[in-house]
Amino acid sequence: MKTVVSIAATLILSCLMVAPPAVASTDVSVKQLRTEPLPEYPGKEAEMIVVEYAPGAADPVHRHDAHALVYVLEGSIVMGVKGGKEVTLKPGDTFHEGPNDIHTVGRNASKTQPAKFVVFLIKNKGAPILTPVK
Repeated sequence: MKTVVSIAATLILSCLMVAPPAVASTDVSVKQLRTEPLPEYPGKEAEMIVVEYAPGAADPVHRHDAHALVYVLEGSIVMGVKGGKEVTLKPGDTFHEGPNDIHTVGRNASKTQPAKFVVFLIKNKGAPILTPVK
């Protein structure tokens, strides 16, 4: 676990590379910051993204097939997974989704202010960051 935390800290401090948005939407913007292989965990990689919600924006129901650690930068967001309670997060708050969780609620808590958060994913190498669930 110390290795994963160390890798996460290194990635957070070294996120100078910004890629084009991974999802095109007027309500939700996703920017890939960095993807790094995890040689200590064959077949796995770490990926960091920044998500911005416009006022009132929401995600569709989805899963990540990954460990996803969320850190809120600006605004407030509501998060929830199937079988869990919805939580409202503000700047500095965190949230975790496991690889088997279905993300049932992901939305901006405000109808007037944008929200922004970082997501650190530990996932299978080359796997998509998000899979819609019907």
